[in-house]
This record gives sequence, C-alpha cells and structure tokens, in this order.
Amino acid sequence: MTGLPHMSALHAVTEATWPAASLRRSGDWIIRDGQGGGKRVSAATLAGDAATADIAAAEIAMQKLGQTPLFQIRKGEQVLDARLAEAGYQGIDPVNAYACTIDSLTRDRPPRVTTFDIWEPMAIQLDIWKAGGIGRERIAVMHRAACPKTALFGRHDNRPAATGFVAVHDGIAMIHALEVLERDRRAGMGRHLTRHAAHWAARHGAGHLAVLCTRANAGANALYASLGMTLVGQYHYRIKEDTAPL
Repeated sequence: MTGLPHMSALHAVTEATWPAASLRRSGDWIIRDGQGGGKRVSAATLAGDAATADIAAAEIAMQKLGQTPLFQIRKGEQVLDARLAEAGYQGIDPVNAYACTIDSLTRDRPPRVTTFDIWEPMAIQLDIWKAGGIGRERIAVMHRAACPKTALFGRHDNRPAATGFVAVHDGIAMIHALEVLERDRRAGMGRHLTRHAAHWAARHGAGHLAVLCTRANAGANALYASLGMTLVGQYHYRIKEDTAPL
C-alpha cells in the first residue's frame, strides 16, 4: 500500500468530488444536507469527542433537514460505533475504498470508439443512470462538484452500454456512479471505463485513481481487484430506520 493515499485523503476527495448540498459543524458533528443524493452526502460524521458527542442533537439536526438519522463510521471510531449500536442504530452498507497509481492503468487503452468523456452528460447517459437507480438527485450531486470533472460514456456492439462520473481533487481522481446496462454486463465495459477515467485523470494532473463500492457489490470488488487496485480502507454506516424526519 506504500505510496497510495490514506483514507483520510480519500474522505476529503469524496467530499469534493461528490459534495453534499451543504454541510456545517454542529457541536461534535458535521451535518450534511444531501437533498436525496444518497448516504455519502447525507450522513453525519464525527468532528469531536466520540465519548461525549450528543447523538440526540445530531438526530434532531438531520430530522430538521427531512433526513432519517444516519451516521458514517470511520476508522478508529469504535467508541462511536458502540454508542450508536447501544442507541438502536443498525449497521448498514460497509464500504471498501480502492486506489492505485494512474500509470498502472494507463499502459493500455480501451478499444477505439468504445469509451468517451463528455460534460455535460447526454440524455442517453441520464437514461442509463436512471435504469440503475441513479436519479436526478444524484445527477445534481455531479453538477455541484466544483473541481475538474467529466461524465464517462461507453458503447458495446455499436450501442450505448455504460456511463460513469469522475472528478479530481488534490491530485486524486475518484470514480462515482459507474453503471453498465444489464444486457452489456460481462462485456468488459467497467474495465474499459475505468481505464478511460485514468487516461482522462492523467490529463488533469492526477497521480492516483480511487473508487468506493459497497462490500456486498461482488462484481465491482472483483473488477477493481482485477485491475490491480489496492484496498486502502473501509467505513460503514449506522441508521435508525424508525426515526422519521421532522
């Protein structure tokens, strides 16, 4: 893992490349307004003392935003994890973070006229994302990113097949929302788009490429491992489903 970014750096990259609508410090917490954009942009994170942080205050802050209370638990936060479990929060969606050097993926190129990068996304890309459950709220997250960014587009058998999003912060490119149409899976589209992302990122000054995926996503984990990417860290969430927004 020598030479690869640490999880602390990847958390900062995630914040910049997949940003919440707003975030603010509230007591011992960072509270995010995700506006429906998913867990990464909606979860509260610890910014103070895990032993004394006021969980109830964080709950109220998230409920006032119309969000179900949700916390992201990072490395070394076992005390917070235990306190949330005791308070009735269930663990959900453990996430793996992978990274590699850009040059390890730019030695080869995808086949010609197979992959492209374009901003803003075309309507067909929005349709592919929608088919994969990535709706307008997550598209809004992409538009909010204020760093170098692009949408990835892949074709297979002369037809649209895949899309994704990649952005660069502090020399690290991160891929988000990589989606392949079901009919085109097992055709190497994920591999091709990841390599294309690396070439694009190299042109924008990135030295590393990173990606996040849930531990349960066996296909994605297998893809990134097969590309030589290294597991550099993990985190998970805790949620209390029966706590309704205010």
